[in-house]
Amino acid sequence: MISLRWRSWNGLSKKELYDALQLRLAVFCVEQNCPYQDLDGLDKQAMHLLAYDDGQLVGYLRLFESLEHYHGLAAIGRVCIEQSARKQGLAREIMQLALNYSDQHFSKNIKISAQEYLEDFYSSLDFVTVTEPYLEDGIPHIGMIRQYEENDA
Repeated sequence: MISLRWRSWNGLSKKELYDALQLRLAVFCVEQNCPYQDLDGLDKQAMHLLAYDDGQLVGYLRLFESLEHYHGLAAIGRVCIEQSARKQGLAREIMQLALNYSDQHFSKNIKISAQEYLEDFYSSLDFVTVTEPYLEDGIPHIGMIRQYEENDA
């Protein structure tokens, strides 16, 4: 059974932080063969959603109320699922939780920088593509925005 936990930066235990960084590196750097600076200094501003299965972190994302380089929009990033936990709906579940949290607490549009191959997935969550494809760390990405609608909250 999956256990879902929201944590602020100050609420993260050392184990939770280690688990999150380990999963992010495993997915984004090792699996995708993409050396990049994961520790970007933004984790302190984020709410972190951790999905544990029997003590192992199998899903993660971070949510921001506002990011300056997104012109003050809310943002979701570092969405990742451990390989063995994929194709079970966990990414959709944690994304929906993040969208609900944002709607309830921030009441604003959300921007993401999505890997281009995931455009259909994010579109199914009401994100709309707002940029042409661009390279981020050597991987094709697109900018997408989900409009906040008060009746969704």
